[in-house]
Amino acid sequence: MNPRMFFTTFIATVFLFTGIAIAAEYQATSKAGDLEVMLTIDKNPPVVGKNNATIAIKDGSGQPVTDASVRLEFGMPAMPGMPAMNYKADAVLSDGIYKTPLTFSMAGPWFINTKILRNKKIVTAKFNVDVQ
Repeated sequence: MNPRMFFTTFIATVFLFTGIAIAAEYQATSKAGDLEVMLTIDKNPPVVGKNNATIAIKDGSGQPVTDASVRLEFGMPAMPGMPAMNYKADAVLSDGIYKTPLTFSMAGPWFINTKILRNKKIVTAKFNVDVQ
């Protein structure tokens, strides 16, 4: 066995037996009131430019929530020499989940606040991502 093949086999075996997986999507869960909110971004890590986000929401009994308005407010806090950046994206319900593109203008730490309007109440799920 040549050294390159040995190394590849070794790494694959380590991943298999340690449970390490390389995820193709970024995924995180947060609470918003009595709702469980799962944010998925199609790239892991999220990248500068366009990323596609999906938001799956479940109520306290674990049932999907499909009767809400969902807005993502995302940005970066102010840094020396740079003002705060704040953006908004309204998610659209499709196949039982909410979808919206997110465009990150630079690398670094970003916040994503998922605001959910349901039954005349607004609750917020908060996420943090490191954009590459």
